[in-house]
Amino acid sequence: MGPLLAEAIAASEGIDIRALLTEALHMGDEGHNRNKAGSLLFLKSLVPLIAGVAKDTVLEADVLEFLGENALSVLNPVMAACKAMADAGHGVDGSTMVTTMARNGTDFGIRVSGLGDRWFTAPADIPDGLYFPGFSSEDANADIGDSTITETAGIGAFAMAAAPAIVTFVSGTPQDALNATLEMYEITIAEHTHFSIPILEFRGTPTGIDIRKVVELGITPRVNTGIAHKEPGIGQVGAGLVRPPMAIFEQALVAYAEEYL
Repeated sequence: MGPLLAEAIAASEGIDIRALLTEALHMGDEGHNRNKAGSLLFLKSLVPLIAGVAKDTVLEADVLEFLGENALSVLNPVMAACKAMADAGHGVDGSTMVTTMARNGTDFGIRVSGLGDRWFTAPADIPDGLYFPGFSSEDANADIGDSTITETAGIGAFAMAAAPAIVTFVSGTPQDALNATLEMYEITIAEHTHFSIPILEFRGTPTGIDIRKVVELGITPRVNTGIAHKEPGIGQVGAGLVRPPMAIFEQALVAYAEEYL
């Protein structure tokens, strides 16, 4: 699949993931744990490209079937797009905006635009959510993965109001999804100019986490996440919600004060 996709993309003018996300948010996705619409839009864009370069019809059919059956097929391209968006805001002198959130199964870390490449870390929590049959919180590892770059860029849990059905996967109610987005407006710098939420009269998603607002208000970012098994090789055992530890924002704000004040 890799070589075929590489050839197809190389023969194209690329796929505009930001435009894809804009449309997917209007179709019930939030861009992190729910990507059913985005993955179908991704497949729609890929089909003519793959058909144009494929020399083996059996391989072509296998690849298209695999992509079509995977409701998260667009997530990795979305993560890369969000990383590119967030990096564009990094390194701004004096900025208190978070430009990276990531976790490795042990620690949760952030980077801040005006504080260079320093990481501020603290132990990651275990997500609270729904588990696949046969698994429970006893099987869960501490939060892990790079997909929090989606929340960093203003989607994922920040756009939950656009995706009420996400609660069937991460737990909660549709009102909880709406409340999650509304809360994130309190700790962000702006509303996204491209990503909007129909139920909020097309208000832009809350974007640009401000470490000052997080510490002042005592509100940490919300994150939609998969839950990994604590034993290697088993993989995902559920999905849910998690928040970064407040300590990392407090560390970052102290470092900012030492740097600029």
